[in-house]
Amino acid sequence: MSWFSIAIISYFLMAVVNLTDKFLIDNVVKSSKTYTFLVCTLSLFIFLAAPWFLEFPGWREVLLAVLSGSLFTAATFFMYEALRRSAASQTIIIIGGLVPVFTVLLSFAFLREYFFTHQIGGLILLISGTFLIAFLPTVTSFWEKIWHNFHPDKYKRRSWRLAVLAGFFYAAFFVATKEVYLQQSFISGFMWLRLGAFLAAALLLLEPNSRREIIQQIFPKKKNKNKNNFLFLANQGLGALSSILQNYAIFLGPVAMVAALQGTQYGALIVLSFLLGLFIKQYKEKFTWRIFWQKLIALLLIIGGLYLTAFQI
Repeated sequence: MSWFSIAIISYFLMAVVNLTDKFLIDNVVKSSKTYTFLVCTLSLFIFLAAPWFLEFPGWREVLLAVLSGSLFTAATFFMYEALRRSAASQTIIIIGGLVPVFTVLLSFAFLREYFFTHQIGGLILLISGTFLIAFLPTVTSFWEKIWHNFHPDKYKRRSWRLAVLAGFFYAAFFVATKEVYLQQSFISGFMWLRLGAFLAAALLLLEPNSRREIIQQIFPKKKNKNKNNFLFLANQGLGALSSILQNYAIFLGPVAMVAALQGTQYGALIVLSFLLGLFIKQYKEKFTWRIFWQKLIALLLIIGGLYLTAFQI
């Protein structure tokens, strides 16, 4: 299977993960620090395979992998904090639109990745389609109705700065990850990256207020049997699978192209929202010609970008 196909599958899974993340951070784990700590800690389960796959490539390579993994922790915290403070649909899509922009710039500067003319055109189309979706009116959006039901309070002011920071750190993580995979095997490199993410998350415990916040969230005084705890674990499992697939796509292919394919995640949401709206009247989107044409153009841009990106792979 090519890196292109693997990346597409990973982004379809991420669409479900992102949707569930918003529900969990509003209703189950309401602290961005706690959520980040749990996500990075649970990822250590990959070390169960250490006796068979973990390799020691040298201190320089290990340090690079650990530092690269810490970028993931920073990006994750900024994303969850942005999700907690603002409307989920635009926040996620804006981050997804910024990641390939930053990735292209960083990969050119540090990895010296070059692209064919048709690939550059594909990047531009994918990024344009993503941003066009990001600025759809959210009042009538299918997904925004679902998120609003999860958290009916009025949204706080949009956290553009947090979204930009999340986009930049995810891009930096992807580019650094590619450098790690150029020096190590995939599974061993992935393990060292996860270790770096955990160590960075563990630093949150050093600050007294953060430590108290995390401990109180994980071990509440009033023990309540929350069925959503299972949902959290299931979502983290799905998130881990999508992350492994995305990392494997980065291992196999050009990191900037893999990042740009994230636009397919949002194109799929548009199609899925239309299909589900046919059967669930509560979430049926209000039809306006402006929204119709904006979605159609966005989908055409993403489809065109996919064609140019996949051409001559």
